[in-house]
Amino acid sequence: MMFAGALALLAGMGTGLARLGWQLPGAGERAADHGALMVCGFLGTLIGMERAAALGRSWGFAGPLLSGLGVLAVVLRLPQWVSPLAMTAAGLCLLAMSAAVIAAQPALFTATMGAGAIAWLGGNLAWLAGRPGYEVASWWIAFLLLTIAGERLEMTRFTRPSAASQRLFACVLVALAAGLLAGGFGSPVGSWILGLALVGLAGWLAQYDVARRTVAQAGLTRFTAMCLLTGYAWLGIGGVMAMLAGPVYGGFRYDAIVHAVLLGFVFAMIFGHAPIIMPAVLRVPVSFRRRFYVHLILLHASLALRLIGDVAELGGVRAWGGLLNVTAVLVFLGNTAAAVRAGSKAAQQAGAPLPPLTAAAVPVERNR
Repeated sequence: MMFAGALALLAGMGTGLARLGWQLPGAGERAADHGALMVCGFLGTLIGMERAAALGRSWGFAGPLLSGLGVLAVVLRLPQWVSPLAMTAAGLCLLAMSAAVIAAQPALFTATMGAGAIAWLGGNLAWLAGRPGYEVASWWIAFLLLTIAGERLEMTRFTRPSAASQRLFACVLVALAAGLLAGGFGSPVGSWILGLALVGLAGWLAQYDVARRTVAQAGLTRFTAMCLLTGYAWLGIGGVMAMLAGPVYGGFRYDAIVHAVLLGFVFAMIFGHAPIIMPAVLRVPVSFRRRFYVHLILLHASLALRLIGDVAELGGVRAWGGLLNVTAVLVFLGNTAAAVRAGSKAAQQAGAPLPPLTAAAVPVERNR
């Protein structure tokens, strides 16, 4: 499953560069699968593994296994219906895991992540039915937003948000659902409502997330908080652009909105959470290094360059921004691998065993 997730990430970055005009062997032939590889193949597989580990039931791993098979179907160029069918089955499995979690622990944050599973299943069904890419992308973006928002909402138990703030969070979720049902980014009304929901969610997270407090600390805690807060800024920017752009079906405006959210917000979350989740899920130690800020700064700077190219409709500038986006992710992978090696060496010298894999070690939704 980890191999399939890594393969999806590398293939997804290659196809993304091909869409921007870079010539890569074999990538151009699968350029249309860029979104599916990144959202379903890479992120869907990792989220499924995290959720299965937190649930503690072996059947849950069927979901990331199926999404991994969907990745192989794309890479091996199997019939076009194979991958969306496998991803749809993976979405059903994630929904079943979410239902089990909600039954065991009814709460707003578990319901939010359950809604994310529904959004992923809806997007996969739309993909299987051959719906336009912008429509599918709207559901996939909602899947990632709801999953991340639910996990961050769970962490707000440390700050004890008021009942009014939780009602405000629920209103944002209603707006997000309304935007999807109104047609998503391909509809004038849907795009405006979705943009408003993105701005509202970014504002809520910036106001109530524990990162506002932990950013004053040091080390990994501060780095994670910086990733979160800068990610929320990109989420708000994406929302404003969606409100101003109107319906988008592709091209520069579509690229700007989608990547402000999926790169600026989602990958900032990945950069911040990877050093925390990897030791819990994969049982590998990660030693924090200040060089982590290199890939974070490169991500934001390259995304800004890409969006400048989108706004000015300069394809060359956008292409170079995209290439630097990929570079930022590769630097992240390299820095993380080096941190794992350093952490493993330190653990061996200290003679400390790795922590057991338990639900309490994974910052998601199983019973406390």
